[in-house]
Amino acid sequence: MPYYSSLKISLFIFLILISFIVCTFSESGVPEDPPSPPTDINQWCDTVPHPEPCKFFMAQKMLKPPKEKSEFRKMIVEVALDRASHAQSHIWGWGIRCDDHKKRAAWADCVRLYDHTIIQLNYTLNGLTTNSSFTNFDAQTWLSAALTNLETCLGGSEDMNVTTFIWPHVSYNVSDLISNGLAVNEGLIQSDNSTTNVNNNTTNNNETYPSWLSVNERRLLLGLRSLAAKKATFVVSKGRNARYKTIQSAIDAAARSNVRGRKVIHVRRGVYRENIYVGPYNNDITLIGDGMRNTIVTSSRSVRSGYTTYNSATAGVDGLRFIARDITFRNTAGPENGQAVALRSGSDLSVFYKCAFLGYQDTLFVHSQRQFYKMCYIYGTIDIIFGNAAAVFQNCMIVVRKPIWGQANVITAQGRADPNQNTGIVIHSSRIMADNALLKMGRSVTTYLGRPWQQYSRTIIMKTYIGPLVDSAGWMPWNGNQFLNTLYYAEYANFGPGSKVRRRVKWGGFHVIKNPGVASLFTVGQFIAGKTWLPTTGIPFSAGL
Repeated sequence: MPYYSSLKISLFIFLILISFIVCTFSESGVPEDPPSPPTDINQWCDTVPHPEPCKFFMAQKMLKPPKEKSEFRKMIVEVALDRASHAQSHIWGWGIRCDDHKKRAAWADCVRLYDHTIIQLNYTLNGLTTNSSFTNFDAQTWLSAALTNLETCLGGSEDMNVTTFIWPHVSYNVSDLISNGLAVNEGLIQSDNSTTNVNNNTTNNNETYPSWLSVNERRLLLGLRSLAAKKATFVVSKGRNARYKTIQSAIDAAARSNVRGRKVIHVRRGVYRENIYVGPYNNDITLIGDGMRNTIVTSSRSVRSGYTTYNSATAGVDGLRFIARDITFRNTAGPENGQAVALRSGSDLSVFYKCAFLGYQDTLFVHSQRQFYKMCYIYGTIDIIFGNAAAVFQNCMIVVRKPIWGQANVITAQGRADPNQNTGIVIHSSRIMADNALLKMGRSVTTYLGRPWQQYSRTIIMKTYIGPLVDSAGWMPWNGNQFLNTLYYAEYANFGPGSKVRRRVKWGGFHVIKNPGVASLFTVGQFIAGKTWLPTTGIPFSAGL
């Protein structure tokens, strides 16, 4: 054989071997060079769920293409904030056209909710530019809340049956732009460990406190209820000589006060018939009652009586880091009056400890942001706990009541509308039971663990006692077969006669979790990053399973 032929054959074999080695390393997981970032704004916009609004509004701003994903996220938030501000101005102007009660009620909700969306977008933007303690998880929380506010605006117009009047005039593509921001930020979360660097063990609350919490405030938070009440700055009482006779007057005084840090309001025993509201700039409020049997705030607003679900709440809370303990929030509208909320919380990093929530349909509105409920009692019938917060219920008692004739009971209705929202309802180490009136009705009333209010509804029940009241199917559809494959419903290590999963629904989105590693994703430590903020509240909690 000629020499050059042998050389050709040898070279050919060598190239084959090199190709084989390259392919083998590639397939075995050795990282290849990352793709080059997009070079123009249209290419960047093609990477998000709603590219057309992205391209249109970015072009209007004549923005230069970003160099990296974090810069693109900031640009999206800026454009969303700009569009939300335009929408808010339009909504204010549209108010003069509200010629009846229903339109005014829906309009008033949207005015407040768009204002809150602007607040959330500003929080996010400030975090991206000036806050050293800011995390991508914070951004996902605030963007999720911003989008939820817009969904609630739409929901109020549906309650009042004036959707065609309200929604075409307030949309402004803000929802699509926020959804784009959620998608980009989710990609950044996946590339860091900011939400998973936690210890999933029971905490003893000995962590270091932040600088803004004084020594006396730490003692107050960790002390007994009686000690906390004695140290309260504001005292509400039914007594003749009381300075504050209503809870709202004390909340308003706290907002006006020069008190730095946490403002503690002691609500002495009594029944307070009022609707209370803690506004978005009234932060660090603590309400302390004399026990859930003794301190009760109550009202009776409902959708049937002319209020939106959002505005039917006996108590509404939007200020940051709200804490309530040893108090009952009640709505007495009754089962025949439809949606009637006892408490609505959109407070980020809020805590409810040894509180009771009493109502029927839509008792507890966990509207948005990070919330923690410990040793609470929740009573109701339909959609007892609903909303789109990231909410964890730990060692709570959920008591299902007798509904009106022909109705089924549903314990949760979670409202996650975007797959990248970091929201959901988690019921952990709790009890789900029937009250005596419902027990007497036997199997004539069906009770379900939840139903999907929105497309990506997410509810997890784990290590919880489930009584015999829960139907063997476990979960109830919403309007036929909507959302059954996009929702995420899961059960893990539950017990009791209603916990058997053999006959549960066969939906694509339903899961029986068997791996504790998967279940741990929904613990206080990971789902709401509880170890980064709960120790400062003085409330006991378990960070892990």
